[in-house]
Amino acid sequence: MLATEFIYRIRSAFGQMAPTAEQLRASEVLAAFMTDVRADRPVMVLRGSAGTGKTTLAAAVVKAMVGMGQKLVLMAPTGRAAKVFSLYAGEAAYTIHRRIYRQQTAGDLSAFRLNDNLHTDTLFIVDEASMVSHASSGDMFGSGDVLDDLISYVYQGRNCRLMLIGDGAQLPPVGEEEAPALMGNVLRQYGLTVYEADLNEVLRQSQESGILYNATMVRQMITHDDITQLPRLKLQGFTDISIVRGDELIEHLAGSYSRAGQDETVVVCRSNKRANIYNQGIRNTVLDREERLTRGDQLMVVKNNYFWAPKKEIPFLANGDRCVVYKVRNEEELYGFHFADVTLQFPDYDDYELTAKVMLDTLTTEAPALTREQQEQLYNKVMEDYADVPLKADRLKALKGDAYYNALQVKYAYAVTCHKAQGGQWVHVYIDQGYMTDDMLTPDYIHWLYTALTRATEQVYLVNWPKEQT
Repeated sequence: MLATEFIYRIRSAFGQMAPTAEQLRASEVLAAFMTDVRADRPVMVLRGSAGTGKTTLAAAVVKAMVGMGQKLVLMAPTGRAAKVFSLYAGEAAYTIHRRIYRQQTAGDLSAFRLNDNLHTDTLFIVDEASMVSHASSGDMFGSGDVLDDLISYVYQGRNCRLMLIGDGAQLPPVGEEEAPALMGNVLRQYGLTVYEADLNEVLRQSQESGILYNATMVRQMITHDDITQLPRLKLQGFTDISIVRGDELIEHLAGSYSRAGQDETVVVCRSNKRANIYNQGIRNTVLDREERLTRGDQLMVVKNNYFWAPKKEIPFLANGDRCVVYKVRNEEELYGFHFADVTLQFPDYDDYELTAKVMLDTLTTEAPALTREQQEQLYNKVMEDYADVPLKADRLKALKGDAYYNALQVKYAYAVTCHKAQGGQWVHVYIDQGYMTDDMLTPDYIHWLYTALTRATEQVYLVNWPKEQT
């Protein structure tokens, strides 16, 4: 493959829309990356903030690769992010975990080892790479370090390359100050040859959007160390961003559910506690639902689950996966907790349907999932049922096969924290930052606000936004 041909293909993929000077420069870097046959394990990092044409360029790269008959694999950190990537790239995308890990065939079935990369001459493209963590998660996946495992997996394959696409202004992974997968100096520590390109210029059509105008203003604050006042958002002259008072919220949400749909409307909060208040209020007041769980409820998995997933189609249910209730049966109380058999559909996985025993108590708790104390309580209570089994190894084996101990932990998904929303997009996004003062201003808050604003494709509603911030 010649660099000139690759550049020509990328430019042609833009169609009638002319690429910007930055996009052209980035395409030249991409061509150099793709045609470098001497470099040891080349990697490409494409960084770009909202409205700079990063998505358009990424789609052009995919189209160019397909047009030339080149092999590629598209990935993203979450199911919703993979679905968004698939839509704009025009090719199927997979979650990172489901692509690079495989379940152990013996021993602990909740453990996943790094998969074998049997691909050759393949470009692996990861979107929303700002979410890829470099810190050990403690999960049962490979080494526990997703970035380590991603790099190890890709470069196992003969002549395989990795391209990382992301926005460094978004929230970094939990426990980290920056997005390590977008940092050239971090990638060079792996012995990779790093190619980098940045898109910073906001496109003219994006400047007409109040969402992107304000997101750009907030992003610029990230590079300033002397910011002492909360950001003031500009609303005048824009129709896609507005303030909603508390006494108008019910009517507005009902309107969004009617026009955009429940699955395309979300409230973004700063804490699980606040999201919990919203979720219960929305179900009771807007949706008029009295049952704890009913058909049509929007849910989110809040703890990885390896028990209920059909191993071939979906090897595990991931923390953050979204699902919709189709049927609820057999509600019961046992071991001091509440359970039900629930049939769920997963919209981010082609509406895949499965039935699982669901833990109802997590729906309304303020904690992210069952607390350590609750988990220990459930463990001890269930183990009592196997007290007559002589060997501890057999008791633990029985525990791993127990439907109640392995019940799926879920929360309502009408309102979520920003970390849970990251990687996804909704037509209507309601943002509740809660009580804020100037002395509460931190880089984390700026990243949070930028990420929340950029979740919306059409409309942002600022809930109870203070006058001092407009």
